[in-house]
Amino acid sequence: MSKKVSKEGEVLRSVQKSLESVENLSLLNNNEFKVWVSQLKKDIRSTQVKASIHVNSEMLRLYWRMGAEICEKQKSAKWGEGWLKELSRQLMVDFPNMKGFSYRNLKYIRQWYLFYNEQVVFGQQVVAQISEDVFFSVPWGHHLYILTRCKDVKKALFYLNKTVEHGWSRSVLLNFLDTNLYESEGNSINNFSKLLPNPQSDLANQIIKDPYNFQFLTLENEYREKELEDALTDNITKFLLELGVGFAYVGRQIPLDVGDETIYPDLLFYHLELRCYVVVELKVSKFKSEHLGQLGLYVSAVNHIKKKDIDNPTIGLLICKTKNNVMAQYALESTNLPIGISEYQLSKLIPKEIKSQLPTVEDIEANLSDDNK
Repeated sequence: MSKKVSKEGEVLRSVQKSLESVENLSLLNNNEFKVWVSQLKKDIRSTQVKASIHVNSEMLRLYWRMGAEICEKQKSAKWGEGWLKELSRQLMVDFPNMKGFSYRNLKYIRQWYLFYNEQVVFGQQVVAQISEDVFFSVPWGHHLYILTRCKDVKKALFYLNKTVEHGWSRSVLLNFLDTNLYESEGNSINNFSKLLPNPQSDLANQIIKDPYNFQFLTLENEYREKELEDALTDNITKFLLELGVGFAYVGRQIPLDVGDETIYPDLLFYHLELRCYVVVELKVSKFKSEHLGQLGLYVSAVNHIKKKDIDNPTIGLLICKTKNNVMAQYALESTNLPIGISEYQLSKLIPKEIKSQLPTVEDIEANLSDDNK
């Protein structure tokens, strides 16, 4: 009798699990449930982010107050030279679960406070402006990168604002610090203000840099345009990072049928904020006025063939090895298409005679094959 009851119980449990599985499957296919759960997860993630930002903000405000007091005590107190180390020791003993009280970090806190204190007065008109919320929302690790690489407060505030605006990670911030975004952003020669409406013209001017830093490429001294194009497309992720936020890669040498002929622009991108295509033409020589004619043809073709009604007018970007700024400006006055002209820089050039001595991929594979025999 007991065996029969036990067996019936197992059957009931099995049926119950099957019903639960059917119910779960039904819930997974229920759009109302899926939408509700998705919204709930979004709210939880948002709360996590806000909590993280709040904790970071409060910590930085504490660092700011500590920096002010450390600087004041250095002026007024007569405690000898070792008091900052002693302060670090006591804080780490009393607050073992809190990071940031090492002697090294306390020195950074002092340096950070001194660097900004003279020029950044929150809530007042200052030479270099930043809101208090933005300043204290940037993670401490980002602050240290900026502090150690910027000698000018305006430059530092530029990177702080950009970090918050675009949500840069430390590695992305470091890349833009190393490639001198502050010096290059918005410096191209262009006719955007003349041919594009506001605010598109202002945004277009901001996103086009001069020069572009192609230090991630390794080319021999005597390289051609195709080799530069090959190298950039082989390193498209790094190239997109150098172009800046908002660029999406569409393709290379995309065929555009113009009447009974086909043309092939070097590189085609779409900018998500500008809502327009961007045609990039590469030149490994000094800028010449005739370069604009070729690029202008590509821009017009994209407007006719690729551009949709919702898209803004296509922009052309000519990136050349060098340029005469006056010549470039004069040349732009002769076109009615929005075009920017910038230079590029390379830092890793291999002399041709050395490159010829380096093993090819085939050589390496052959050697590996011999080793495995």
